[in-house]
Amino acid sequence: MTQTTSATVVAPDMLPTRRSGSSLIMRKVKRSLPSLGIVAVVAAFWEVASHWFGVPAYILPSLEAIGSKIVTRWSDTLASATWVTGKEVMGGYVLAVVVALVIALLLHLSESLRNAVYPLLIGSQAVPIVVIAPVLAIMFGYTITPKLIVVAFICFFSMVVNSLDGLSAVDPQYLRLMRTLDGSRWSTLRRVQIPAALPSMFTGMRISAVYAPVGAVFGEYAGSQDGLGYVMIQATPLMATDMVFAAIVILTIGAVALFLLVNVLERIMCPWARQSRVA
Repeated sequence: MTQTTSATVVAPDMLPTRRSGSSLIMRKVKRSLPSLGIVAVVAAFWEVASHWFGVPAYILPSLEAIGSKIVTRWSDTLASATWVTGKEVMGGYVLAVVVALVIALLLHLSESLRNAVYPLLIGSQAVPIVVIAPVLAIMFGYTITPKLIVVAFICFFSMVVNSLDGLSAVDPQYLRLMRTLDGSRWSTLRRVQIPAALPSMFTGMRISAVYAPVGAVFGEYAGSQDGLGYVMIQATPLMATDMVFAAIVILTIGAVALFLLVNVLERIMCPWARQSRVA
């Protein structure tokens, strides 16, 4: 008695590929080389202008002076200021995420509410934040509350727009499948629409991440007793430009760190989005 067996032929390009940790690191390093090259060129021009072209230090301090200022003033001034501004950035950003997602869900579930509120959201972005921040400082004093509101106000809009677009762009076939399975509105939202909209939601979060430190500085400019914005306010009349740039460097590092944190959360919560972009 003979027994026949069938084998499945798999194309080579369909086989799963494993990349070693070193190859992933090398690939990321290669991707970063153009950016690092641009930074190096800008730094070289900066140093040449500050040392050889006779530009006064109060106009353009050298990178060495800025780095020295960060080191020497970190323990007595910059550390506490960074902690205060960091709390404002993270608190306001989390508040913006919560408010934006709630608003996006409500607007998605109610067309009449969306028609009434969405134009107002667009109009709110035309209000200059430099006008709102002092009013909030008068209302709430020199506390952390007005800074949180300013950061949330700057960050929430892009989150709302991207989240609402993601919820509305779900494949109709999935929605028909849920109706075929007698899925309720809530189960469809929870099992299909929210997971499908996660990449768009994280896109809005990434965009807003780089604006959160700007909102904190605006809030501190309007009224504060500590923070990196307060440090810049105090340093500007003294022409301590190196101190101003030191605060700017710390704010830039904080914005990049927040952006990377959102990227990590996106990889954890919706890894399929990154795989589809890579493919």
